[in-house]
Amino acid sequence: MQTVVTGASGHVGINLIRTLISRGREVRALAHINNKALTNLNIELLDGDVCNLDSLVRAFEGADVVFHLAAHISLLMNDWPRCAAINIEGTRNVVEACLRSKVRRLVHFSTIHALQSEPWDKPIDESRPFVDSLKCPPYDRSKAAGERIIRQAIDRGLNAIIINPTGIIGPYDYYPSHFGEALIQFATGRIPVLIEGGFDWVDARDVTDAAIRAEEQSPAGSNYLLSGHWLSVKETAELVAQIMGTKAPRFVCPMAPAKLFAPIVTAVSHVTGTRPLFTTASLNALASNRNISHAKATRELGYHPRPIRETIADALQWFKENGFLAKK
Repeated sequence: MQTVVTGASGHVGINLIRTLISRGREVRALAHINNKALTNLNIELLDGDVCNLDSLVRAFEGADVVFHLAAHISLLMNDWPRCAAINIEGTRNVVEACLRSKVRRLVHFSTIHALQSEPWDKPIDESRPFVDSLKCPPYDRSKAAGERIIRQAIDRGLNAIIINPTGIIGPYDYYPSHFGEALIQFATGRIPVLIEGGFDWVDARDVTDAAIRAEEQSPAGSNYLLSGHWLSVKETAELVAQIMGTKAPRFVCPMAPAKLFAPIVTAVSHVTGTRPLFTTASLNALASNRNISHAKATRELGYHPRPIRETIADALQWFKENGFLAKK
């Protein structure tokens, strides 16, 4: 069975490919920018760009299943053009390439950010509407638009399913991801002040296992919200400190002043060429609805996310072994 993975060099892509290989699947990996994390794996590696339809048609030829992971993940409020090009038009190209190449099944990776947090008194599940306000971060709106494209294609007969994970952490985070970078900075003492709020974290390995089970057994049109465990920023920092044998920062900045200073922090990061973690968009996420249900995935896929301490410990151990925790 020929399986294609777009966004193969990303954090989730690498974990997915490793799981597919362990199950004896033939994998064709599309990596557009950097493929160093894939060079020693037993896969067919192709240069593919979701913004180039012809490259996708060639890559999908003869494929039975496509896992669409390629996306532009952004914590910036002014990043709409790139988010739209990759997360919307790129998804449209993936759908068209699947239809032209007669791919049997498409698994589309969306995100919890595509779904509205309100109402706050009810858990977020697969029935929650998409975000639609222009005040929402570009990444959130673009992923919602991309998921609409998939749903419209399903209505026209495309055999596709949708995965909506929360914040993904875990090993094999080579570049690293925004969430992985936060763990590294906690572990190396580079975040002296904490922020009020928190987020739901899920292990990359649990997400990829559930996605493969859904691909193998779920009917067309199925969608699954894959959440894990909600931790406040303070609890996350304290857990990292316990695992590393260090001390966590004590001061927690309230959300209101943090949002006032976020644009300044973003501007400074732009000047210094660093990647900001605490931006207006990320603070919005930290203040989002913490009540997220994975009941459907548990019921239909046997999905049970592992303990969050295990996930963070494994991620930190992988970062340590690969030189990411050197003191700066």
